Amino acid sequence: MPRNVIFVAPFPIETTMRFVRATAKLDDVRLLGVCHTPPEGDDARLFHDVVRVTRPLDLGDVLEGVEVLRRRHGQPHRLIGILEPMMVQLAEARARFGIEGTRPEVADLFRDKARMKDALRAAGLPVAKHCLVTSEADARGFAEEVGFPMVLKPPAGMGAKATFRVSSLDALLRAVVGMRVSPSSPVLAEEMLRGREHSFETITISGKPQAWSISDYHPSCLDVVENAWIQWATILPREIGGPLHEKARAMGFAAIEALGLDSGMTHMEWFEKEDGSLAIGEIAQRPPGANLTRMTGLAHDIDAYRAWARAVVDNELDAPWPRKYAVGCAYLRGMGQGRIVNVTGVHEVHEAVGKWVMEAKLPTLGATKADSYEGDGYVVVRHESTDTVRAMVKKIIETVKVHYAE
Repeated sequence: MPRNVIFVAPFPIETTMRFVRATAKLDDVRLLGVCHTPPEGDDARLFHDVVRVTRPLDLGDVLEGVEVLRRRHGQPHRLIGILEPMMVQLAEARARFGIEGTRPEVADLFRDKARMKDALRAAGLPVAKHCLVTSEADARGFAEEVGFPMVLKPPAGMGAKATFRVSSLDALLRAVVGMRVSPSSPVLAEEMLRGREHSFETITISGKPQAWSISDYHPSCLDVVENAWIQWATILPREIGGPLHEKARAMGFAAIEALGLDSGMTHMEWFEKEDGSLAIGEIAQRPPGANLTRMTGLAHDIDAYRAWARAVVDNELDAPWPRKYAVGCAYLRGMGQGRIVNVTGVHEVHEAVGKWVMEAKLPTLGATKADSYEGDGYVVVRHESTDTVRAMVKKIIETVKVHYAE
């Protein structure tokens, strides 16, 4: 009998569909979907059955969709998805239907950034000082403790989205008023970590990380969010066996143990501070965005989407993964606003680095400038040498220019 695997995939965007395709290829899987907009074409044939819902991030709609599929096909083997805003809902639905997987209390701990930091600090791990601000008095008190600049973000934020820095008490108090902060609608304030920003990815099986990867951000995510024109990059260095990376690995493994993840993929942002110490920004119970899943596969010459699917469906992993390559991704953005009217430097970059390009998406002429920090396009390169990858990424960023017009 095939195993019923329900994938909650609200919209058929390419990022999501890569994980759906990998799941559909697993042995003995009958793939079922809960979607707002089902995929079309070849991707539509990946699902044996689909239930359409109007609010796919709402727990009630998820429960209804799972119940319909359960009545049609029998008890689900797994209930999965990749979007951070729905991890708690998926966990609640698993508990309701007796489906194996991440428990609600664990999903909530990963999702609630204030509680997450409390748990990490209680485990002796270095994290930014933080305060769940519910009033002007809270804001003033925290400002006296950590000073400026500080960072404000939603307690259940996702990556750097809706995150910004404030540099004075006046700006902080204006933000508290403007965001209508209250006990029922708090905002998370954090000391601003300074230093080089990195990420740390794992695949965990039965509570034990089995494979891991590290990337470098150039520059930090907050700098990218605050400056919409910056063409930034992530680089996965080939060499990850040194003292710095070993410290990061130990810190990342300890974070997963402290938060209680069973099986799945994690994405942790961490800082190498100016004094040489490390600190955790935050950690998410999901695959990384910004092409990092694809890049992780390229660096190890494996299918990282299949690895995630094997972890959450089979509770297994094909490992170990030797690090065979360095990989870099340049994200294409530009100065100004409006629609994309021209992209220059593409031919020059192709001549210089084309043979090492593994994947690329050029900005679409006529499209409105993306509001995502991932930009309007990207170029992914791979090479045995980390220095060569860094040089190629620098060439792309300095050469390709995206032009807009109102």
